[in-house]
Amino acid sequence: MTTNEKIAKLRELMRERGIDMYLIPTDDFHSSEYVGEHFKARSFITGFTGSAGTAIITLDEAYLWADGRYFVQAAKQIADSEIFLQRMGEPGVPEIDEFIEKNFKDGGCLGFDGRCVSAKNAIKYFEIAQDKGGELYTSEDLVDMIWEDRPALPQATTWVLEDEYSGESTSDKLGRIRAQMKKKKTDAHLLTSLYDIAYILNIRGDDIENVPVFLSFLYITDETVILFTDTTNWPEEVMSYLNDNSIKLYPYSMVYHYMQSADVAERRVLLDTSIVNYNLVKTIKNSAKIVDDVNPSELMRAIKNEIEIKNTKLAHIKDGVACTKAIKYVKENIGKTPMTEITVSDYYEARRKEQDNFLDLSFDTISAYGGNAAMMHYSAKAGSEATLKPEGFLLVDSGAHYLEGTTDITRTIALGPLTDQMKEYYTVVLRCHLRLMAANFPKGVTGANLDVLSRGPVWDMGLDYRCGTGHGVGHILNVHEGPNAFRWRVAKGQNSAELVPGMITTDEPGLYIEDGFGIRIENELLCVAGETTEYGEFRHFEAITYCPIDLDPVIPEMLTQAEKDTLNQYHAMVRDTLKPYLSQEEFSWLERETRNI
Repeated sequence: MTTNEKIAKLRELMRERGIDMYLIPTDDFHSSEYVGEHFKARSFITGFTGSAGTAIITLDEAYLWADGRYFVQAAKQIADSEIFLQRMGEPGVPEIDEFIEKNFKDGGCLGFDGRCVSAKNAIKYFEIAQDKGGELYTSEDLVDMIWEDRPALPQATTWVLEDEYSGESTSDKLGRIRAQMKKKKTDAHLLTSLYDIAYILNIRGDDIENVPVFLSFLYITDETVILFTDTTNWPEEVMSYLNDNSIKLYPYSMVYHYMQSADVAERRVLLDTSIVNYNLVKTIKNSAKIVDDVNPSELMRAIKNEIEIKNTKLAHIKDGVACTKAIKYVKENIGKTPMTEITVSDYYEARRKEQDNFLDLSFDTISAYGGNAAMMHYSAKAGSEATLKPEGFLLVDSGAHYLEGTTDITRTIALGPLTDQMKEYYTVVLRCHLRLMAANFPKGVTGANLDVLSRGPVWDMGLDYRCGTGHGVGHILNVHEGPNAFRWRVAKGQNSAELVPGMITTDEPGLYIEDGFGIRIENELLCVAGETTEYGEFRHFEAITYCPIDLDPVIPEMLTQAEKDTLNQYHAMVRDTLKPYLSQEEFSWLERETRNI
């Protein structure tokens, strides 16, 4: 079926049920950022394959909301359909709830799969429906009725992350969570975030590609812990581990029934309505009192413990060796050995697989040449990938999971001659990157406070990039995690998180010129405690990504002396860190690439 044919079939089902608008988010039952194949309903309907976006189908029109990372990609992928692209954050483009409110007919009906929309969002839609004398229809997944070859729900295998890698036992984590439950005057806690569940239980899985989690719900009280999941393919050692930790096991889908049981009735249940799905919250409301607050484990996993930090640095050394070898290969062989975006991506992966305790990539590698790099989350496809030439830029955004930790790194590589504009823009992005890396700031400062440090040089030129400057990084979990981030745009009703020692956040400014080129430079920064003065406690960052930043495109005169010092100090650290792991020939190359400027 074409995209328009799928939309037509969906409208038939909508008319049969009296639905005027149907919402299709990019979500599973757990509000995960990345979802398994079974949950890619929005992609199935629209043809847009980006990791984020929302479709709304009315009886007459169809719309797709995409953020700045995907404007170019989304426009291309929906070009042959009736779908109108809504470029999020652009002037005149309504937010999704504003669109729903404006287009909700009196006495009308909005439909969506209530398991795939957070309660917080769904309650906003419910209030809109009430005001218009209408209703919500959330009991059916209409896309499922037309998706004939839909992939089944995954059945993960799992493994235990031992304490020597996690740094804290499950029992200790549960103890800390129960202390927070008591503080919030609750006697039960429901978690549906797959990242939190994997973190608390020190178990990893493979239900989502590149994200080592498993589909599950977790219910904690003072007396018991219940895990709702499918253990069909779980090894005996994981089952024994759960038994040793007194974790009870129930089938995955039983959570809806259990939340109506006498065991839950009259309890005060702590949960986060921005994560827990609407249908589940409706079920709980019938039997218990809901206390809506952030999961305590979100901040716990964001502030890495000493063992996680030590191990993560080891992971970055391995990753730095792999990426340094890959960059050397590309720069020395471009124009001599045929290369495409995909062969370079494969080369990066091969070098990572050579490292001890390599587990998986942490996301699909973005290997983007020329104009393709203007699409921030571009994915090269076999048969349409670009062939590299000894000119212009190649942008490679990549990362991996090792048993010790997770990495995320971007380098923009000069393959040959560059235009003056390319050099100027590369240098200004480098300035943005270095300014944030060198930040020194007092306790209480947030990522939103510091974002301007990075954006200042591009803002001075009347330029910008349509995304955040950086995100938190999970520990063998999702490569993107909160609450820490660098972004000046803070969603309505949310607060920017304080930057606390132990948090790891990426520093990745960029510039993206449609049909021209893209530039991004990314390191991970560990927040560490600094000196205490009469003005209080100060903090700063330690760069824990060990890989050269290409100096060939740099215009040295554009850098301040402080920026040069920061860059030279960083490169000296890279040399010292990687020297024991490289051959003499490789290290000689690295010395040239990290020369002082």
